Amino acid sequence: MTEDLASSIAAVLVDRGVVPDGVGVEGLRRLSGGASRETWAFVVSEEASPLHRVHGMILQRERPGGSRTGGGMASEAVLLRAAELVGVPVPEVLATDDGGDEMGAPFVITRAVPGETIPRKLLRDPELDDVRGHLARECGRILAEIHSVPVASVRDVLTEPDQIVQFRDLLDALGEPHPAFELAFRWLDRFRPDGLEAALVHGDFRNGNLIIGPDGVRAVLDWELAHLGDPVEDLGWFCVRAWRFGSPHRAGGFGSAEDLLAGYRDGGGAEVDLETLRWWEVMGTLKWGVMCVIQAMTHLAGASRSVELAAIGRRTCENEWDLLELIS
Repeated sequence: MTEDLASSIAAVLVDRGVVPDGVGVEGLRRLSGGASRETWAFVVSEEASPLHRVHGMILQRERPGGSRTGGGMASEAVLLRAAELVGVPVPEVLATDDGGDEMGAPFVITRAVPGETIPRKLLRDPELDDVRGHLARECGRILAEIHSVPVASVRDVLTEPDQIVQFRDLLDALGEPHPAFELAFRWLDRFRPDGLEAALVHGDFRNGNLIIGPDGVRAVLDWELAHLGDPVEDLGWFCVRAWRFGSPHRAGGFGSAEDLLAGYRDGGGAEVDLETLRWWEVMGTLKWGVMCVIQAMTHLAGASRSVELAAIGRRTCENEWDLLELIS
């Protein structure tokens, strides 16, 4: 299977004019992580090209049997290019296709970005000590850049869902009793704040979806859940306890909520108060809880048999506990 995939990758890169004819693909290996997509790393073997000597490449393709969670791989490529234009650090898009005929599933190929993504290392490795204390503020600034993307440039590839309605319907469709989730929905309905003007929302901006080096954030990954909505959603999601990975620091495990919001203001974002941030943190925790149930059912129904999906499903109770603490 790996040899066939390598041949398909080479053919796509030649067809798109990324590399000259006659190249091969070397070192193709599947990376860990990703519940809905496969991620592969590789280098190009053509000696005359400097590409493989300086940069590797990354292939992401939808997991066979999985359900599409966003607008598709080609739509994600549109978002990456639009974000790059306003200064957001993102991988360079080299090729993409939503049809799936060339690679067996919809895919996108980007230039690889060196750095670390594993949260445990990001929160503990000594080589990142100097930058770690600045990451909450930097992430706030990057979110302000994401939210500055002109809506007109991405509207055609995005939906604009009401978060409460969307996840209320999803939970009802699952047919499972989750009293803590029901309490959270009531709290969210009761205390819903006035929203900001709709902007591009990344949808999964968190520790684990960032490539970070000693100089700071080098790339924002995984745009598959992007949509139009209240930009504070991204700030609240970044603060969800699951994405702190055991750290006591509220903003992604890196720093305080105040640091995050200060960076957001410094980057040109709106003034956001702590109570509004808390509302979106509750919403994010509820969303992740419902998504954990969905991941487990994807495995149990046989649509995509995966120990990873099953393990994620077991984390539902963590979110129920977090919700009860947040709304009490």
